[in-house]
Amino acid sequence: MSNTTTRLDVGRLSEVLEMEREAPREFQPLPFHYVEIAKLLLDNAREDFENNYMVQSLLEDIKDVRWDKVEKGLKNLSGRTHAVKLKNISAMEVNRMRTFTVRALQSFFKHDNDDMMKQTPTDSDSQSTPSSSDRLPRRTLRPR
Repeated sequence: MSNTTTRLDVGRLSEVLEMEREAPREFQPLPFHYVEIAKLLLDNAREDFENNYMVQSLLEDIKDVRWDKVEKGLKNLSGRTHAVKLKNISAMEVNRMRTFTVRALQSFFKHDNDDMMKQTPTDSDSQSTPSSSDRLPRRTLRPR
């Protein structure tokens, strides 16, 4: 659903919901702020929508299906994953997973540094291994 054909009617939202369910690993293209826009419209112009309760229900179903995809995708990450591509994700979905992602990255960074610090240099490695005073201080990721 592109920005030019976005409609908040039962027929179009039903199509989007069906396409979301049929493609378990792909997100349907929706406006980046579709949740926020829909909320503003339904809060301020509810009477302008036919079947406004059905429109709201379909939007909730779409959000739930998309969030389920995000959760499943995050569960499938393995130790070998270096990047994750989430095409057509919305602002609401980014914000919902931001805290988890930042904490996970902090945990990975912490464990990576702990493993490196636990290794003790041997006599032959002592010339090439930096001393504790030469190591950079630990960094922490900060949430936005």
